[in-house]
Amino acid sequence: MSKAVFLDKDGTLIVDVPFNADPARIVLYPDAGPALQRMQSAGYQLVIVSNQSGVAKGYFTETALPAVWKQMQHLVAPFGVTFNGFYYCPHDPSGTLSCYTLSCDCRKPQPGLLKRAAQELAINLAESWMIGDILHDVEAGNRAGCRTILVNRGNETEWLPGPYRTPTTSVNTLTEAAEQIVTI
Repeated sequence: MSKAVFLDKDGTLIVDVPFNADPARIVLYPDAGPALQRMQSAGYQLVIVSNQSGVAKGYFTETALPAVWKQMQHLVAPFGVTFNGFYYCPHDPSGTLSCYTLSCDCRKPQPGLLKRAAQELAINLAESWMIGDILHDVEAGNRAGCRTILVNRGNETEWLPGPYRTPTTSVNTLTEAAEQIVTI
């Protein structure tokens, strides 16, 4: 079994544009490419795990997501980085499309996306990390049995405490997250 770094997409890897499914509006944070390269060079699979509630809310369809995935791959290619997987949850209990308006185990803070990726990609969760910009990401990683990093970009607005909401460590950049991962 291999180890992985699970990464939230919006607000962690790319500048958060709410409910964006337009590849032309996807912008990597400046340190994302080198940080991903460093983690991949250290032997980690890189797997994106993302809530995409815009599907449930009717802002875009699931058919828009492959173009987003393709653009993400394109943006990291100059750094020699390849993502091993892109897992997303289209559900939201407060959505407007009934077929997506449900509670599920794949919507973060639940660990379903990480567990599915671990099963499909033969990942050892105990040897893996989850990096995100809000405590829902941290909680999903902790529930899955990963170590967790909160990249504090100021995106967390709730700061609700809970048994799974404390990260292994907090940092301000992906560069700092990569440093934590490769030196531990």
